Amino acid sequence: MSVSAAFRGSLASVWRCGSCCDLRLQPCFDSSVISRRRRAACRSSLKLFVSSSELRLRSKRRFLCRVTNTETEPESNDDKEKEMHEDGEKASSADSFTEGQLGPQSLGTDESINSESENKLQDGIQGADDMQVASGSPLPGVKPQQLDESMRISKETIEVLKDQVFGFDTFFVTSQEPYEGGVLFKGNLRGQAAKSYEKISIRMQNKFEDQYKLFLLVNPEDDKPVAVVVPRTTLQPETTAVPEWFAAGAFGLVTVFTLLLRNVPALQSNLLSTFDNLNLLKDGLPGALVTLLILGVHELSHILVAKSCGVKLGVPYLVPSWQIGSFGAITRIVNIVPKREDLLKVAVAGPLAGFSVGLVLLLLGFFLPPTDGLGVVVDASVFHESLLAGGIAKLLLGDVLKEGTPISVNPLVIWAWAGLLINAINSIPAGELDGGRISFAIWGRKASARFTAASIGLLGLSSLFNDVAFYWVALIFFLQRGPIAPLSEEVTDPDQKYVTLGILVLFIGLLICLPYPFPFTDEVMSSF
Repeated sequence: MSVSAAFRGSLASVWRCGSCCDLRLQPCFDSSVISRRRRAACRSSLKLFVSSSELRLRSKRRFLCRVTNTETEPESNDDKEKEMHEDGEKASSADSFTEGQLGPQSLGTDESINSESENKLQDGIQGADDMQVASGSPLPGVKPQQLDESMRISKETIEVLKDQVFGFDTFFVTSQEPYEGGVLFKGNLRGQAAKSYEKISIRMQNKFEDQYKLFLLVNPEDDKPVAVVVPRTTLQPETTAVPEWFAAGAFGLVTVFTLLLRNVPALQSNLLSTFDNLNLLKDGLPGALVTLLILGVHELSHILVAKSCGVKLGVPYLVPSWQIGSFGAITRIVNIVPKREDLLKVAVAGPLAGFSVGLVLLLLGFFLPPTDGLGVVVDASVFHESLLAGGIAKLLLGDVLKEGTPISVNPLVIWAWAGLLINAINSIPAGELDGGRISFAIWGRKASARFTAASIGLLGLSSLFNDVAFYWVALIFFLQRGPIAPLSEEVTDPDQKYVTLGILVLFIGLLICLPYPFPFTDEVMSSF
């Protein structure tokens, strides 16, 4: 669903209220002292006066409303033509009418005119509650639906929000639109976004307690801040048909099986023979435990940092994979994240911890000899599949690493490499992956959407040559492409130190996924 559609509402046309005020003031001239001809000229003068008063009023306060059809019967065409003719004949007489000549009882003060015009403008807002609201990107837990009147914000509450909650010192409202059962306010943000959001939230809490929730977002159409207020009753979490723990347990069992199978090459060539040789699965236990260790550290880091930031996470779903054992885990955020910095902390914690543990185990695998003295025999060309792994192998093994020559390595190298690859895949800047949340927190919603489109496109091209890329692009497109749910306050940029960590995670993930393009020997370099 388009992000920009989140801020698309039904804008009602704005009518000038000169004719409305004219209808209100017309009974003041039914006296026999003023003839019909003078009354027409007076009405022409009043239109000029009320229009100037109305302009002053509208400069103070603007409304987006849909004025309902007037209940006053229109005048006949003959009367209109006659009045136009009379107005033309008495134009000079109309100019001679002044406020002093009309008197205080017939004309009233400037404040009374303003009050009459304001009342008429407010009467026109009554039709705004019946507008058809365009549903954009839903708020957390809210599906696009037709909400009943009990879940909508009343006109009186909107006035209180504009006059007593928002203000010149926080967010000066210039216009408003219906949005998902609530109201989207456009205007000018004053001061720092974080401080203004805190002030507005305190005022809203004092006025309405916990009835409404405030969001301070960025309009993707013009990149200006907008405020959204919605009833908290619309933010109830979604329910699932199957309990989360049951579904997560089922996915976990399948993932453990694929991790065991991944580390038993004898069973990979014939999957059907697995059930006849279940005893062979125990040979894949060490590799499965190493990969699960890296995944466990990844998820545990998410949980610990999320708890410190006030972010609630759902049950992680392990995703099985026949190629590398697992694609990692899908973890939902079940509450509203306060700000972009908090989202960045949570998103960075998992991959950063996983990369750290994976790199340590990878280095240990190169330094420690195999326990059985033989290890795993692989072709040297396998290290061309990763720029990071190939660079470390070339740096540590030197001339031992030759093109087309089999090499024996500690199986810990392969196991750690698989864990690094799983972390790198989750660091792709797309959708609701860790990398997608990192790009959103650093550069904002619009840039995140562009990163997602580019990443899915590149993965789609890579899937023509790599089956892992094919399954991963399908997983992102159907389950993780987003959009990321709105945060409470999306305007303030994160602290620079967290931005640096986020960029570091994206860079390490890129080094792991990109191939090593250089040859391993000088002879091959010369022939190349």
